[in-house]
Amino acid sequence: MHGAYKVPGGKLVVVDLETREGVLRDVRVAGDFFLEPDEAIEAINGALEGAPVDTTAAGLSARIDAALPPGTTMYGLSSDGVAVAVRRALAHATDWNDYDWQLIHDGPQEPALHMALDEVLTAEVAAGRRPPTLRVWEWGAPAVVIGSFQSLRNEVDPEGAERHGITVVRRISGGGAMFIEPGNTITYSLSVPEALVQGLSFADSYAYLDDWVLGALGDMGIKAWYQPLNDIATEAGKIAGAAQKRMVADGGAVLHHVTMAYDIDADKMTDVLRIGKEKLSDKGTRSAKKRVDPLRRQTGLAREAVIERMIASFRARYGLSVGTVTDEEMARARELAAAKFAGEEWTARVP
Repeated sequence: MHGAYKVPGGKLVVVDLETREGVLRDVRVAGDFFLEPDEAIEAINGALEGAPVDTTAAGLSARIDAALPPGTTMYGLSSDGVAVAVRRALAHATDWNDYDWQLIHDGPQEPALHMALDEVLTAEVAAGRRPPTLRVWEWGAPAVVIGSFQSLRNEVDPEGAERHGITVVRRISGGGAMFIEPGNTITYSLSVPEALVQGLSFADSYAYLDDWVLGALGDMGIKAWYQPLNDIATEAGKIAGAAQKRMVADGGAVLHHVTMAYDIDADKMTDVLRIGKEKLSDKGTRSAKKRVDPLRRQTGLAREAVIERMIASFRARYGLSVGTVTDEEMARARELAAAKFAGEEWTARVP
């Protein structure tokens, strides 16, 4: 069995192992990390040898920590990262490079249709009728997108939304409200087979699926990091928020979408969103206007250039062919947008 895991902010950890009589055998850990002293690698292998196959990631990590020689130093590696790689091997998880990725980057769409496309395309990936897909959105109208479980009245000021011509839609994933203006927002979705995140905890899957965009930002001179549970941040502030939805039908799939602030009208945002003190205190700031620091200021690049560089970075890592939404997929999405995402019953399902 073979498992691989890119430690967030670190290096690749690879584990090869066998299982016999319910325990791990012939465990070998490798990767492009740095580790001192040399004998620490054998200590890690030895700690994993004979571990029951149902040992949790936390349990595997504890075995490794207990076996490391005094003074061990890890660079780009952690005991937790090794444990996750083991669990991924046991779960027969796939890797990014096991797939032929497809890019969809079409023209502007209305907010309700974007919500529907996420659901339809991810369901198609789960059924095996569509390859794993990176979809870059173009917005046809300003919007507030609220999380699946958020209270509509608690999140959105209806008078402010009407005053600024803001459409309010509810997505299928959890998380918080996002304020969208077409020229000021960069949004993308990943629709991936469940096998890609096998062996990862829910929290770990966020960091794993966000890792490529951290690299893309780094190539643009932005030092960014994953901030649990679902933010991407820099020293200047939060620049993006992610959300996920797991689909269990057919072969299973994960929808992971991210909204990034290229630029933002903070006054308008605070006029439309009801951002409470509890949320601000959780982010360590007193002002909603300071919560998000736009990419325009940090990169000095046009929005289109930021998107082009993000796509190029993904393609260089994993390969990426240009595709499109099929006629059948679009017909289903339009029907779903009208029947569900544009309707009051769904949008106000949590009043």
